[in-house]
Amino acid sequence: MTGRAVFTEAYAVIPRGVMSDIVTSALPFWEGSRVWMLSRPLSGFSETFAQYLVEVAPGGGSDRPEPDAGAEGVLFVVAGGPSLTLDGQTHVLRPGSYVYLAPGTAWTLRNAGGEPARFHWIRKAYERVQGLEAPESFLSHDSLVEPAAMPGTEGAWATTRFVASDDLRHDMHVNIVTLRPGASIPFEETHVMEHGLFVLEGKAVYRLNRDWVEVEAGDFLWLRAFCPQACYAGGPGPFRYLLYKDVNRHAPLGLRGPAR
Repeated sequence: MTGRAVFTEAYAVIPRGVMSDIVTSALPFWEGSRVWMLSRPLSGFSETFAQYLVEVAPGGGSDRPEPDAGAEGVLFVVAGGPSLTLDGQTHVLRPGSYVYLAPGTAWTLRNAGGEPARFHWIRKAYERVQGLEAPESFLSHDSLVEPAAMPGTEGAWATTRFVASDDLRHDMHVNIVTLRPGASIPFEETHVMEHGLFVLEGKAVYRLNRDWVEVEAGDFLWLRAFCPQACYAGGPGPFRYLLYKDVNRHAPLGLRGPAR
C-alpha cells in the first residue's frame, strides 16, 4: 500500500488517485451525473460543510438539484460548459466560473455541451442572524477578481476573494489562494475556521498538525478548526487551491448549535 491517503483527528488528505470510478456516488434527481463526495458533516470530520466534485455527462443535469431549502452553496467550474438557470435566467458557465447560491434560491443545471462538465459544489446550512439580510446569489469568474496580496509577501502569497471580508451577511468564504514557486505561508496558522482545500494547480508541501505532507493538483484536504497549518510551493509553477472556511458568526454554545 503506497498511496498518500491520510485520515487523522486533525486533518485528512484524499489524493487525486483515490478519485476513481468505484468511489463515486449518485444523487436523487441528478441524471447522467456522478459525485465524488469529498467531505460531509460528520463527528470527527467536516462539521460545517459538504463538498462534492460533480461530473455531469452531455445531456445530464438536474431540475431539482438542492434538497435543503436552508442550504447555501458555491459552484466552481473546472471543466466543460454547463448551463445554469438561476432565478429564471440561463448562464453558460466555463472553467473558472464561480456561482454563489443563496439559501432558498431556485436553480437548475444542465450540460448541453459535447464533453463532461466538472464542478465543485460546496454546501452549507446558512446561519441566519436577526437584523442581517441573507446575501443574494451572484455569478463571477476567476479572471474577473484581482488577487489581493497577503501582508508582507509582495504578492508571492495572494487570495482571490469573491466576497468582501467585511460583508457579514456571508457566513462562509470560498476563495482561491495562489502561491508563486518557492513562496510560503510563513507561520503555522491556528484558527477557528474549518477548511476544505482542493488543489487546482501545482505542488506544495503542507505542514498539517505535526506532519509534513506533499500535495499536488487534484488532491483534497480537510483541516479541522485549530489544526496548525503552513505550506510552501515546491513545484516549478504556481500553487493554487480552492479554499472553504466558515466565518463571521459567534461560536455556538451547547451541543445543539445555531438554530437554522
